[in-house]
Amino acid sequence: MSLKIVVLAKQVPDTRNVGKDAMTAEGTVNRAALPAIFNPEDLNALEQALRLKDAHPGSTITILTMGPGRAAEVIREGLFRGADNGYLLTDRAFAGADTLATSYALATAIKKIGEFDIIIGGRQAIDGDTAQVGPQVAEKLGLTQITYAEEILNVNLADKRITVKRHIDGGVETVEGPLPIVITVNGSAAPCRPRNAKLVMKYKRALGAQEKAAITKDGAALPYAELYDKLPYLNITEWSVADVDGDLKQCGLSGSPTKVKAIQNISFQAKESKTLTGSDADIEGLIVELLENHTIG
Repeated sequence: MSLKIVVLAKQVPDTRNVGKDAMTAEGTVNRAALPAIFNPEDLNALEQALRLKDAHPGSTITILTMGPGRAAEVIREGLFRGADNGYLLTDRAFAGADTLATSYALATAIKKIGEFDIIIGGRQAIDGDTAQVGPQVAEKLGLTQITYAEEILNVNLADKRITVKRHIDGGVETVEGPLPIVITVNGSAAPCRPRNAKLVMKYKRALGAQEKAAITKDGAALPYAELYDKLPYLNITEWSVADVDGDLKQCGLSGSPTKVKAIQNISFQAKESKTLTGSDADIEGLIVELLENHTIG
């Protein structure tokens, strides 16, 4: 028997390169000013989904993401690694969403997708570090959730139950849950496999509507335009608020009670430094100093 898996993925700003323009006047992240990457823990989640697909022939993986037109890159990356299709939630009304509004949008999209057995995503995104979206999606859909997952050990399709190893503070535990279920995955889980060369060749020209519009906005012709009618899988589906029957009051800034005051880089610098040699006297002196200030002992 096969599984229908939805992977929640996010294109995030690379927080290793936060500059002075990283925040807008409204207190939201200025994503256009930062390099964009596939959220790392979502890649860990994708690998768990791909392992399930390998173990259960006929299973399908759908990538679901929310963002501007360029976020279609996340879906392409998923397709390159073995996902089957994807949906991009993209609408100006989604902009500025906090975790509450994001989980609402994702939950409405999942309802539109319809059939699913497992919804899986990273524990948290590096641009917020809240670890709230996955659990909030589960709550909005009325589903059981397993958090801090490190490995999916088994899926019993006959009993519709899943066994998962969790890595939590203080140790590791193995838990079971009923399908359908929401799972969030730690960064300590197995890293995602690399792109598959054949899949890269198959999907390299996959584009969303906004990407096509950006290419042709100055009257330029869309390269290989005939392929998009001939090969429907090259058309990345985009959904607006209306497409998922969303409530505008619960989307984007309107549905976001969280307000960010400021974001900045924090650099820790030593106020003083001391150079030591490898002599016995220097080592002994260092130990005495560390004992006196209670750093050790």
